[in-house]
Amino acid sequence: MHLNEARITIRLPWPNLLRKPDACYQVLEMNKAQIIAIIVAALLFLGLYGGLSTKTDKQKVVEQSRSLQGETTSFESLLADATAHLSSAQQVQLSDFEQRMQNNTGQETGQIALLKELSGWWYNLGQLPIAGGYAEQVAEIERSDSSWSVAGGTYFNALMQSNDPPLRQYCAGRAVKAFESAASLAPDVVEHRVNLALVWAENPPPNNPMQAVLMLRDLETKHPSSPSVYNALGRLAIKTGQWEKAIERLEKSWSLEKRNSNTPCLLAKAYEGAGNIAKSNEFAQYCNANRSQ
Repeated sequence: MHLNEARITIRLPWPNLLRKPDACYQVLEMNKAQIIAIIVAALLFLGLYGGLSTKTDKQKVVEQSRSLQGETTSFESLLADATAHLSSAQQVQLSDFEQRMQNNTGQETGQIALLKELSGWWYNLGQLPIAGGYAEQVAEIERSDSSWSVAGGTYFNALMQSNDPPLRQYCAGRAVKAFESAASLAPDVVEHRVNLALVWAENPPPNNPMQAVLMLRDLETKHPSSPSVYNALGRLAIKTGQWEKAIERLEKSWSLEKRNSNTPCLLAKAYEGAGNIAKSNEFAQYCNANRSQ
């Protein structure tokens, strides 16, 4: 049995979902009382939003979000490069987005819908950092923790996808900002802080490389009944090849919540690493069943 490496899944609170197949377990979870975005299943589908800048010049899109500027790698430079490599048909589609945005000038609801649509469009093209930029613009307007969680999850996917150090640093920084914003708006939602810890685990701060582990251990103490905390700890153990520790933590998560579709996928990976193929296959069946739903 072979299980692919995972990135993340985001299930959004809005209906326009883009299906995007990936690994059989994810790296990020968002779960707001089982109602808002649940970042928990193996990148089965990452519904994103989209839209376009209020400027006719695509290079000025960044003006809608001043916080996206001032970095070595910027949203503006990423957008310019990606736009230059679009096909003729894609250029036409982008121009249509731009025209629709102009037609909705002054209509916040319409502009938000277009920003969500354009974010999803760029994500579908594989341009995750740009999708994250538009997602962040939506979050800045809506100011909801669910919107910030989507922006953070999109940037995290981009981080996992890239091998380019400056781009990884850019995406990690944007993901941290997004999850910190989500946590400040909904401090009782533990998953926001779990996701923040997972970003740090993937891109450790140079001055505090153990920050993710320390944060997750603190969350375990404060939230001993949170499956997402144990899943995150299990992922870290898998990443470092600590198979028995991963199994212990993930079995704990599974005992707390059988509806978490991410957990059996992680357990399948952990048992595979430990050499227990029978148990790995058992949980892989749960994982694959959830993927087919």
